[in-house]
Amino acid sequence: MAALAGVFVWDEERIREEELQRSTDEMKRLEEMSGMFRSSGVERHPPEPKSQTEGIEDSGGKEQPWEMVMDKKHFKLWRRPISGTHLYQYRVFGTYTDVTPRQFFNVQLDTEYRKKWDALVIKLEVIERDVVSGSEVLHWVTHFPYPMYSRDYVYVRRYSVDEENNVMVLVSRAVEHPSVPESPEFVRVRSYESQMVIRPHKSFDENGFDYLLTYSDNPQTVFPRYCVSWMVSSGMPDFLEKLHMATLKAKNMEIKVKDYISSKPLEVGSEAKAATPSSERKSEGSCGPARIEYA
Repeated sequence: MAALAGVFVWDEERIREEELQRSTDEMKRLEEMSGMFRSSGVERHPPEPKSQTEGIEDSGGKEQPWEMVMDKKHFKLWRRPISGTHLYQYRVFGTYTDVTPRQFFNVQLDTEYRKKWDALVIKLEVIERDVVSGSEVLHWVTHFPYPMYSRDYVYVRRYSVDEENNVMVLVSRAVEHPSVPESPEFVRVRSYESQMVIRPHKSFDENGFDYLLTYSDNPQTVFPRYCVSWMVSSGMPDFLEKLHMATLKAKNMEIKVKDYISSKPLEVGSEAKAATPSSERKSEGSCGPARIEYA
């Protein structure tokens, strides 16, 4: 019996190692797809402010290793320190088999629907939209754990759907916008970056996909690194599960969610005009298309 038990333990360890290797291999493929997205010129960053992840290398010039901090059924979470700061960069590799990539992608982008399923949202609205590139500037205000003040983010996001390579990419990065000055009610988060790559197992409209989320921000807290890490490590899985459940709810209850895949940037003229500042406000220094093209 002891020998048989040992065989079972060995099999479990082998299966776990194989699953981890599969996750690592798939994560590398998604990283390569992400690199293709960046090199295509779709993702372009402004020279200022500098990315907080540009200092991700140690003093020897070597890239900091990823450390796994969570291994769940549907996802794995890694982190690595950002040199010269008390912050971490995070990476999540996950898989869902009960919703389609299109549904998951659209639920993330639909700001009106998110106000309904994400109880932490205080405010979330599109400030400006570029009709040509599809880039959007958003203002997002969210609750933080007590006793911290709520945080607000002004960020630009842009998405790309590559049907030929069967991949979807959504990138966001903090920016400044003259129509959203800082408020004494909230703490402004100035360093924020997020990128999600989604690869369908079959197609955009069939259940099953893998995703890779890379994320970092500076929440402007005075807490030590381990406290901030705990908040992110617990908050991110909670958000992803809420996102997943919201996608399931939209699917099962047929909640109307905007289809961003079918909506090409040039096809949202009326909506974009409504979200674009008037010429009078632009003269006050508003971000034009050239500015919000950075995503």
